[in-house]
Amino acid sequence: MLRLSHLFVRTLRDDPSDAEVASHRLLVRAGYIRRAAPGGYTWLPLGWRVLRKVENIVREEMDAIGAQEVHFPALLPREVYETTGRWTEYGDNLFRLKDRKGADFLLGPTHEEMFTLLVKDLYSSYKDLPVSLYQIQTKYRDEARPRAGLLRGREFLMKDSYSFDLDDEGLAKSYNDHRDAYERIFKRLGLPYVIVKAMSGAMGGSMSEEFLAPIEVGEDTFVRCTACDYAANTEAVTTGALAPDTSEHATSSTLSTPNCPTIASLVEYLNTNAPRSDRAWVAGDTLKNVVLTLRNPDGTTAPLVVGVPGDRDVDIKRIEAQASPAEVEPMEEAEFAQHPGLIRGYIGPQVLGVDSATGVRYLLDPSVVPGSAWVTGANAKDTHVLNLVNGRDFTADGNIEAVEVAGGDPCPNCSKALEIARGIEIGHVFQLGRKYAEKLELKVLDQNGKAQVVTMGSYGIGVSRAVASVAEVFHDDIGLKWPRAISPADVHVVVTGKNGDDLTIAGEKLAKELEAQGLEVILDDRNGVSPGVKFKDAEIMGIPTIVVVGKSLSEGNVEVRERHAGTNTAVAIGDAIAYVVNVVRGN
Repeated sequence: MLRLSHLFVRTLRDDPSDAEVASHRLLVRAGYIRRAAPGGYTWLPLGWRVLRKVENIVREEMDAIGAQEVHFPALLPREVYETTGRWTEYGDNLFRLKDRKGADFLLGPTHEEMFTLLVKDLYSSYKDLPVSLYQIQTKYRDEARPRAGLLRGREFLMKDSYSFDLDDEGLAKSYNDHRDAYERIFKRLGLPYVIVKAMSGAMGGSMSEEFLAPIEVGEDTFVRCTACDYAANTEAVTTGALAPDTSEHATSSTLSTPNCPTIASLVEYLNTNAPRSDRAWVAGDTLKNVVLTLRNPDGTTAPLVVGVPGDRDVDIKRIEAQASPAEVEPMEEAEFAQHPGLIRGYIGPQVLGVDSATGVRYLLDPSVVPGSAWVTGANAKDTHVLNLVNGRDFTADGNIEAVEVAGGDPCPNCSKALEIARGIEIGHVFQLGRKYAEKLELKVLDQNGKAQVVTMGSYGIGVSRAVASVAEVFHDDIGLKWPRAISPADVHVVVTGKNGDDLTIAGEKLAKELEAQGLEVILDDRNGVSPGVKFKDAEIMGIPTIVVVGKSLSEGNVEVRERHAGTNTAVAIGDAIAYVVNVVRGN
């Protein structure tokens, strides 16, 4: 039994100053976690119980699909990650350090290399496969801006698992087994989720899906179709096939456009000084050329210009997902000066491309279809070009999904409208294929005695992030509301009396009898603490069932409060044990 008179916990009346989201605010105030450093948290006894229950659900479902648990060190040698290129590719997100002899190490952000080498060390035949291994372990990533408590930290608990198969058919089965296990895990946690198509990024591989909890404070933006079952992270949305423009367009012409460095000012000028006969000019008639810098993990940089319709914004994260492992950012003024051929505010595609005079790579969003005509910069100050046609007057080096996806955009599957939502990534599954196996030479002998490269899958769940995600979903204005499966206790017994009085004796007896029935019990037996404070603590801690032994005991009753339903029920003291047990066990 957890007695609040001795439990290592302290609730807070005020929100922590750095708390931005409900889960961070309430987990700290309710005494579940405490900040130890930026992006790092200490788990207090109540929080640790919740974390372990989440971990056990994950472990049970992984074991159920035949995966076997192992455990790697967090401190890893540089050499292995050099072999796969990720010592460099991870860039500043990697915690790097040296031992006393000057050897390089890292704190593991993920363990593909170590799992691969472990299987290589122990297995050599097709008879050993398939095999799936997993661990639940602390990971480290040097987040530039850790925020939102457990949702975006530098140190976090994660379950990562890896499947090893002889062929792609085996990989598909292992992938689906893990995917199904994830669905069971999140259902047991009570977390709503959406499975969306995703980018693999630095992980590599082909098939990639994310499990997102649809929560407004989430950092991931995703789309779902209003008509079919299509759903994707915005970074992974692909434009459906667009037909080329086969219209006849007039010859391009140059127009003086003084004081028109922005799309809005250009459209206003055109409608006043060069009006169309069929309709007014709009921002979507213009071609906006956005200048970016690609920063590679090895420190080198490269310019990139992306062309998009003038009525759409560029999504840097979407471009970055396709340019991985390079980071993408708007070109800074100092870098602009190194490219005198780029006239800010008046850049046109005529001077762009790797084979052009500027040598700057130029990519178009798929919405800029071949044959389409545009108003765009003339590469001279205060000057634009009308009727510049893609494929006739300029060519690009290729295409890239670049525009920020918006609600109402057509679904790639059925062309109906997409809607935008936000979510928290709680799980991710990849078909890695042979990327790591090839680099680390993981091969086994097949049925014919021929060495064959193993194919792999990678599957992750943020265990500590799941705790925060549940807290984001299950809370109200007064506190947390834990689902029973991961609540730190089944019942919170609040005794409003003083030491030795009838209320205290009855509360002690009730708590012990509930515990004897196999329930996990928190007993608020604190002396000298007002009933009001006890009630507030019970509410913010969020145990699903609260039993109040108070003044109604004189009438032979206790009060049973259900946090999720918000109900209060008077129950005869003689019936209380059976009543509470039935409530907890869902009978």
